[in-house]
Amino acid sequence: MNKYILFFLSTFITNFSFAENGMLNSITGTVKSSSGEPLDYVSVYIKGTHYACFSDEKGRFTLDVPRGKQELVFSLLGFRNKSVEINVAKKGESQTVNVVLEESSQELSEVEVRGKSAVRKVNESAFNAVAIDVKALHNTTGGLSDALAKAPGIKLRESGGVGSDMKLSLDGFSGRHVKIFIDGVPQEGAGASFGINNIPVNFAERIEIYRGVVPVEFGSDALGGVINIVTIAKGNRRRTFADVSYSYGSFNTHKSHINVGHTAKNGFTVELNAFQNYSDNSYYVYTSVKEFTEHGDYIDTDKIEKAKRFHDTYHNEAVIAKVGVVGKKYADRLLLSVNLSQSDKEIQNGVEQTIVFGQKRRKSDSFMPSLEYRKRNLFVKGLDMNLTANYNRNQTHNLDTATYLYNWRGESKYNNGKLGEQSYQNARSNNDNWNGTLNVRYRIGDQHTLSLNHVLTAFTRKTLGNSETQSASSAMDKVSQKNITGLSYHFNYDRKWNISLFGKYYNQFSEGPRNESAESGSYNYVQFSETADAWGYGAAGTYFFLKNFQTKISYEKALRLPTTDELFGDEDLELGSMNLKPERSDNFNASLSYNADLKKHAIYVEGGFLYRDTKDYIRRVTNKFSGGLFYASHENHGRVKTIGLNAELRYTYSNLFSVGGNLTSQNIRDYEKYVTGGSLQQSSTYKVRIPNMPYFFFNTDAAVYFHNLFGKGNTLTLTYANFFVNEFPLYWENHGNSTTKMRVPNQFSHDISLAYSIKNGRYNLSFECRNFTNERLYDNFNLQKAGRAFYGKFRYYLSK
Repeated sequence: MNKYILFFLSTFITNFSFAENGMLNSITGTVKSSSGEPLDYVSVYIKGTHYACFSDEKGRFTLDVPRGKQELVFSLLGFRNKSVEINVAKKGESQTVNVVLEESSQELSEVEVRGKSAVRKVNESAFNAVAIDVKALHNTTGGLSDALAKAPGIKLRESGGVGSDMKLSLDGFSGRHVKIFIDGVPQEGAGASFGINNIPVNFAERIEIYRGVVPVEFGSDALGGVINIVTIAKGNRRRTFADVSYSYGSFNTHKSHINVGHTAKNGFTVELNAFQNYSDNSYYVYTSVKEFTEHGDYIDTDKIEKAKRFHDTYHNEAVIAKVGVVGKKYADRLLLSVNLSQSDKEIQNGVEQTIVFGQKRRKSDSFMPSLEYRKRNLFVKGLDMNLTANYNRNQTHNLDTATYLYNWRGESKYNNGKLGEQSYQNARSNNDNWNGTLNVRYRIGDQHTLSLNHVLTAFTRKTLGNSETQSASSAMDKVSQKNITGLSYHFNYDRKWNISLFGKYYNQFSEGPRNESAESGSYNYVQFSETADAWGYGAAGTYFFLKNFQTKISYEKALRLPTTDELFGDEDLELGSMNLKPERSDNFNASLSYNADLKKHAIYVEGGFLYRDTKDYIRRVTNKFSGGLFYASHENHGRVKTIGLNAELRYTYSNLFSVGGNLTSQNIRDYEKYVTGGSLQQSSTYKVRIPNMPYFFFNTDAAVYFHNLFGKGNTLTLTYANFFVNEFPLYWENHGNSTTKMRVPNQFSHDISLAYSIKNGRYNLSFECRNFTNERLYDNFNLQKAGRAFYGKFRYYLSK
């Protein structure tokens, strides 16, 4: 791994202590590309020391250095490093150094690059945030979800194989508690193809993870945090590039991705990004099987059989086309893009594994035009503006018209003329999503920054077709409008410490069907509307002390508004819950990290603590209805407290070896003391762990790099990784007989991969074996995932 990994937090401390004593001299200059374009976020440092800085948006830098002969190094992702010899002979002497960096097609070998460009900037912010550079994963067959799984506190929970529903858990908050953004644009309603487990890892250059306390720039009501997928790193504006890959593996899985683009010298830019996934998902599961008999159907839960998934084929296709200009006087970026996507999924399971379908399926397609405008120093110096706007028409077709029932053996039984395996459906839902985000930032000198952000989202759904059991609710329109406004002040004191203070205002109007029936499993829908609004506030700060140490503390009085999926369901297996209240939470985070680069050795250690006190916690549950049918829905659960710890350790030796890992422990318990309805009867689940939620898990990985193998510029990488999840209760752990309680068992999986890059990363071959011990892996409500699987991938990459 590159020896500049985990690039030192001690940079600032050393610089300032010497500067205050008048022992340092100043080096100034500019950094440009070979085409003459200024490069920002270039890392400028004295080799073998901790003196470092970054270039600004105009390529300018200023660095204090000690007297004597020094080697000045310039480094930026996507460009070749450049060294310049300098000699500062006199005290107080200043010099000017202007350099040009040449672009390079070579890929970096590390998974996480701390201390380079925007990655380091995120890690050193006041917020409990980390940025993952995913370039090293571009040769793997996984998606962005696999890159996220390597971060502490994150657990990805899928209901099956490729294309299955996925819930992302971050520090105990899961599903809609965590918001997904692509280049700062919220992805609510983007369609199934843009699920984070469907997007190829080549799609992004880095992933930013914000825990709990979220900057106002995202305009988010995320209670658990934000995942921001960055597709093009700032300062890495490639003139011409092509990234093409194809992979094939177990269960007849095909994945392909193409990303090509060109930026002319006059700033005109065009880009095409397309990907597809296909899989039969025909892996084996171990489960109880329903028996069809003349006297009635039954399931013997004590009898477990090995069964092959037979109705779980999935495929999706997505195309994103962008055209516009960059680097103009009137716009740093002005881009118009159009996203087209479609997906087709056979549905094998209901919300529990014992529920099996043989003909049920779901199709969807999406059309989304969008506009992006960014300009620094708009009208006056220091005033920056980002504006994004998009419209998304997503159409979902739920099809459930079979007259037969199925079990895990693929056996079928005539359903006495009744239509539908779950409930009769042949319905199309038209979902219209509007989103507009405005962020204005004003920089006052080098220390003070004011930011104003406003996000407007609007959603409507109209359903056309048939639905036997939910016809009343399906016929009703669903409407949601959301406004979130945030204002923040940021103060940066000589880079030793900085702090952010912010406030947010939330407003939501929603209208849709609400079930007024008092009897469980019955329907009596009426049209219902509600308005919710609230204020939130918070603060975040960081301080660099001693040598190589950084501490962060943040707090937010946060609020999360119910999402459209939670309010209105999916017109299929998820029921809407119009009576949901917004979640309100006190979020507190603290962390301490140590980061050092000792020539060939680099080490990074971090420990974090979090506390959440959440009222009206929104929790996903399953409900049994008449006829033995199961649906999922969401409900408010009084009060929930979370105490969490996470730790990360990584060691690197030169660019030859890397080993590291992280672990998470989270104690999430019910703190609603009394049962609902205003009685003084104490709840039986008071202070009991929240069910169906992993509370201890870790992962580790190690990689060895063999450079210039069979040719100069060729690299062979051998990687091993594992994931462990401690057993956790499926339902309330204090209910029922301890010998018959359902639990998700311990899981410990192991992956191994071999990648060979030729000609500095232009041609790439990789082979992977996932879960090579064939461990039984489970996720949401005990749904089993794939066992041992093999994959291969070819990738071609060009940038010039």
